[in-house]
Amino acid sequence: MFIAGMQKLTLLDYPGKVACTVFTAGCDLRCPFCHNASLALPDRPRNSMEEDEVLAFLKKRVGVLDGVAVTGGEPLMHRALDKLLGEIKALGYSVKLDTNGTFPAHLREVVEAGLVDRVAMDIKAAPENYGRLIGIEGFGLAPVRESAEYLMGCGVDYEFRTTAVKGLHTEADFEGIAEWIAGAKEYYIQEFKDSGDLIAGQGLSGFDEREMAALADIVRPRVPGVKVRGI
Repeated sequence: MFIAGMQKLTLLDYPGKVACTVFTAGCDLRCPFCHNASLALPDRPRNSMEEDEVLAFLKKRVGVLDGVAVTGGEPLMHRALDKLLGEIKALGYSVKLDTNGTFPAHLREVVEAGLVDRVAMDIKAAPENYGRLIGIEGFGLAPVRESAEYLMGCGVDYEFRTTAVKGLHTEADFEGIAEWIAGAKEYYIQEFKDSGDLIAGQGLSGFDEREMAALADIVRPRVPGVKVRGI
């Protein structure tokens, strides 16, 4: 398993927890607005860490940190993830997992094994616009639909989230998303920010505060818990 780095302290990546963030490398999608292109693309330079190094740090922070957020890239593409999550849980940490939803069977395995306490799943766009937003035309959405349905019914703490990008997303996207995840417990529309490490996002920008609020208003009738994040 390729661990590409760690943020030793975060108050944002795991809601309600003082946490650190572990980054895995590799992703099966190619979203043009991805802000971690060096993690997603194999030809981009990136750092690396050994699993033992991560665990040694976490052992020293027992009682100081509450949780660990595992993100990517796409963590669930790695079969060795289960072992890492088990070792983190054995130290007493709560675990939040970020995923794009394309590996529903592995998602089910880690949830039902008690290896994660919270899952944050990306909903990239309305179904009819998904392929364009993830950089894979003709993408079959069935795995993502399966993951979303599973999270809404399995009992694990979860959130859905969409990074809203001007020039890629339209109001129709949020109408479609709202219909898709109607009744979801938590849904966040996130502000897009150019990290300088995008896959192919030249010229992309975020919506302003007023526009973000309007997108949330589109979703709210079907997903009352929708919130704006990042503004």
